[in-house]
Amino acid sequence: MDKVIDIEERIPTLREKRRRRTNFKFITLLLLFFLTLFLLLYFQSPYSDIKKIDIQGSKLVDEEVYLQQSTLQIGNSMWGFHADEIEKKIKQQHWVKDVQVKRKWLTTVEIEIKEWQKVAYISVDNEFYPMLENGEIFTQGSTLEPIDAPLFLEFEDEELRKKLLKELAKLDPTVLALISQINATPSSSDPYSITLFMNDGYEVRAEITSLADKLKFYPSIVAQIESAGGYEKGIIDIEVGSYYRSYSDEYTQVDLTSDEIDPDTEEEQEVIADEEIISE
Repeated sequence: MDKVIDIEERIPTLREKRRRRTNFKFITLLLLFFLTLFLLLYFQSPYSDIKKIDIQGSKLVDEEVYLQQSTLQIGNSMWGFHADEIEKKIKQQHWVKDVQVKRKWLTTVEIEIKEWQKVAYISVDNEFYPMLENGEIFTQGSTLEPIDAPLFLEFEDEELRKKLLKELAKLDPTVLALISQINATPSSSDPYSITLFMNDGYEVRAEITSLADKLKFYPSIVAQIESAGGYEKGIIDIEVGSYYRSYSDEYTQVDLTSDEIDPDTEEEQEVIADEEIISE
């Protein structure tokens, strides 16, 4: 026989459940009220303003340039701008490779800039301007700064120049720092032929399309030349194969009064005979 529960026995339980629901609703409404109040006070107070704008990665131009492009100012609201819109504004500059705008903590905006690498200089109207790895000439910077990258001469062809810049960007910085000047020396048979003058006194004859792959061996080539002994500075040719010839042999003056050439001037001095310095 089922037990009959008196309604009076259930009343305390029902009252307790009702009281708990009422308390939960009250606490929830109270929390929402204080959260709304806090947000209103926060957005109206100086604590929601930008206190610091941190710009990182600026090398080609002053940080002030990026600050002006961002249109952000100290005192602006931390939530009154769209990060993607500021990124688009800054990326319009041809020397900017990438940019990220982030809110950091409660009062700091961080702008992280990634610029295209400076890999060479070019002379324009008797002024020297940096050239970037994307092929652009950077004219916004000072032309009085020290030349700390290769100098391009006789590079009127923009397409050729951009190919070379991409190759230089692939080089290890230590190898790139060894290059003093690069001259375009095209011929009818090879439009990509170039001559590099190195800071350590050597001259390198190469081809643009294979420059990065072959010039990375330059330090070991020079080490072999100098370890062999008895060799002076000279020309390292890496256009097709790879060989070395001293300056005295390359630039020996021919006696124009004689019908015959001294046999000694015809001898080519190679570092390694019958073998390649660079393994393809």
